[in-house]
Amino acid sequence: MSVRRGPGHGDERDDAALIAACRQGDESAWEALVQRYQRLIYSIPRRAGLGEDLAAEVFQQVFAKLVEHLDRIEQPARIQAWLVTLARRESLRLLRREPRPASVRDDADEEDAGREDPVDQAPLADETLARMEAQQRVHQAVLSLDERCRELLILLFYRAEPPSYAEVAAALGTSEGSIGPTRARCLRKLQQLLE
Repeated sequence: MSVRRGPGHGDERDDAALIAACRQGDESAWEALVQRYQRLIYSIPRRAGLGEDLAAEVFQQVFAKLVEHLDRIEQPARIQAWLVTLARRESLRLLRREPRPASVRDDADEEDAGREDPVDQAPLADETLARMEAQQRVHQAVLSLDERCRELLILLFYRAEPPSYAEVAAALGTSEGSIGPTRARCLRKLQQLLE
C-alpha cells in the first residue's frame, strides 16, 4: 500500500515496503523511515548516558550505515531490530571513546588514586529496550489512526499536562460529553491495531 498522509502523520507502508521504495530512490520513503524511527534511535544513546551531540552522532551513523548497507539487508521487515542493534553498538563505541571522570572517594588510597569508576558498558538493559520498542509500536499505531482519534489521543496522552475535557472539546470542535465515549472507541481501535 502506498498511502501517504500529510507531514507528521506517518507513512502507512510497512518497513519492507519502505526499504524496497528506498532501494528505488523514493525520497518520501527515506523521509518516512527516518520519521518512523528517529525517536527510538535517538533515545538509545541518550538512555545510555550520552549527551545530545553524541546522540545526534549515533543517529547520523546509524542512518549513514543504513544507506551503505541498504542493498544487503536480507530481512527488510526486521529493519527496526537492525537499527536498534546498530544504535546500541554505536552508543557503546562512543561510550568507550569518551573519557570518564575519575572516581571521588573519601577513603581512596594511593593504589586507587588513578582509577576510574566502572561504567556499565551495556547501553540499555533489555527490559528498557523492550519498553522503548513497545512505545515505538504504540506511537506508530496512534499515527495510523483516523485523524479524529489521532488528535484526541495525542491531546489526552501525549502532553505533560493533560488538558481539561473543555479544552479538548474546544480543540476538536465537539461537546465535552462526547469525549469519554470517543476516547473509548479510539482506544479500542488502537488496541486492535496493536494486536
